[in-house]
Amino acid sequence: MGNFDSNRFKSTNQSWETPDELFLRIDNEFHFTRDVCANSDNAKCQNYWTETDSCLDKVWDGVNWMNPPYKNMKQFIKKAFDQRNNAVTVCLIPARTNTKWWHDWCMKGEVLFICGRPKFKGCIHGLPQPLALVVFGRKCGVMGSFFL
Repeated sequence: MGNFDSNRFKSTNQSWETPDELFLRIDNEFHFTRDVCANSDNAKCQNYWTETDSCLDKVWDGVNWMNPPYKNMKQFIKKAFDQRNNAVTVCLIPARTNTKWWHDWCMKGEVLFICGRPKFKGCIHGLPQPLALVVFGRKCGVMGSFFL
């Protein structure tokens, strides 16, 4: 097993804002009605749920955008998966294909691997890991690429 420096990619910020140009390209296809993991500074939709108005306690509907906090990402992915019969949810997440949760939930959705390295607002560099869009509530078991 690799011996990784645990602080190398650590961030205390859990609310990095999705770049507008990336979001607009995705929204152009999906026409989002709600941002399920947002705050007043980074919300991408007029309707949004915050940490205090948690999406984890709600029944979802419509077409949702989700850029979850990476610290507790698994619980948000599971919620999106569980709500797939009520709503379409597009999740912008690291492509952690070596994890059990990826195979339990993400592989049962539509997976689009992002080709490129988007730079989140407020960051100096793009993320040092591959990203994917995982879509629940639309197609199952479909994979493809999303080019920046």
